[in-house]
Amino acid sequence: MKKVFLSMAFLAIVGLVSCKGEAKKETASTEVAQATATTEVSFGVRGNCAMCKMTIEKAANSVAGVSHADWDVEKKTIAVSYDASKANEMDIHHAIANSGYDTEKMESNKGNYSKLPGCCQYDHTMEMNQ
Repeated sequence: MKKVFLSMAFLAIVGLVSCKGEAKKETASTEVAQATATTEVSFGVRGNCAMCKMTIEKAANSVAGVSHADWDVEKKTIAVSYDASKANEMDIHHAIANSGYDTEKMESNKGNYSKLPGCCQYDHTMEMNQ
């Protein structure tokens, strides 16, 4: 009976120790994932209204690696956070230009610009980064 009791105690201890080891491995991999560097960039984008804001932000967020995009209607600037290992700034400019909006570095896709609602068809000489 002592042998059975000691064997069960031994198995319980081994089980607890092995569970602790797995928890440490899981924590280590979580910390590595959180250490991924985020690049932040801000640049001018022409537009007029809240509908423009939705379209511009949707275009920026469609780029793989972009985690956040916020276009300021008044300043005509967008702030974007992205993983530089998955995207670069020009990918974001390209996506926004394809949606019909001029950026500091790219002109809009004219066909998509002409499809924008009337309130979103901005003046192409409009100042950005006000």
